[in-house]
Amino acid sequence: MSAAPGRPKRANTPSGGQRSTRSDKRGGSMNVQPTSITSRDNALLKELRRLSTDSTAYRKLGRFWVEGDHLCRAALARDHQPVVAVFAESFWPSAPVQLAQAATKNIVLPDALFDDISGLESPARMGFVFELPAAATLQPGAATVILDRVQDAGNVGSILRSAAAFGFRQVLALKGTAALWSPKVLRAGMGAHFGLQLLEGLELPALDALTIPIIVTSSHQGALIQQQRLPMPCAWALGHEGQGVCETLMARASLSVRIGQPGGEESLNVAAAAAICLHASSVQTGT
Repeated sequence: MSAAPGRPKRANTPSGGQRSTRSDKRGGSMNVQPTSITSRDNALLKELRRLSTDSTAYRKLGRFWVEGDHLCRAALARDHQPVVAVFAESFWPSAPVQLAQAATKNIVLPDALFDDISGLESPARMGFVFELPAAATLQPGAATVILDRVQDAGNVGSILRSAAAFGFRQVLALKGTAALWSPKVLRAGMGAHFGLQLLEGLELPALDALTIPIIVTSSHQGALIQQQRLPMPCAWALGHEGQGVCETLMARASLSVRIGQPGGEESLNVAAAAAICLHASSVQTGT
């Protein structure tokens, strides 16, 4: 049986209350001894604070922050290895071995300091820092979701969940879309990020590389989605919450479909529309 997490040792060091880590072998498994940080001015703590509060800090730092047991386990399940694991002191003694041994460096913070870096109203008491994945290459024939200036982080994360659930493994985010690796989108995605190929900051001409038909939705154009023969693979284009898909992208579409709303509402939330559309494609292909 693997050993339980060790107790962190504190030291007043010039590096801002940080003591170096070391590793040893116990019970046949690698245990990473924790580093205790007690100073708010510690450089690593400042970086964690930026990653957890600034939606685009990951682009400059090349790392992103994931907080909470569920998201951290979801990343591990997809073979993503964190470079740093961060634990609150109250959680560290009972941290599951899978989480305590996941990273090459463990940090333990007083609960008050962990609260300071947490992006949650109720801090989850642990989190991982990952290296940002290398820039992906657009796959011309892959089942795709195109995000056209979808700005709400909750909507973007929800769409990523639907994409992962219904077999659309590529997501192309055009400029103006919420930052895909921001903490809020990561939380809303509930682990979907780790099973998808994500490209962001794209201009419309990048879509020229696609060899699959683009489908758009409309509240007043096209046949009802359940009456359409949907091509697969395809690229579903989902637009800005208020303006919808831009005219230029609409003109690129091979097919426009309508989602029936017998209740009389004028429009659907973009994340709800995405779930309906992606599920319809999945059902027609029997996946």
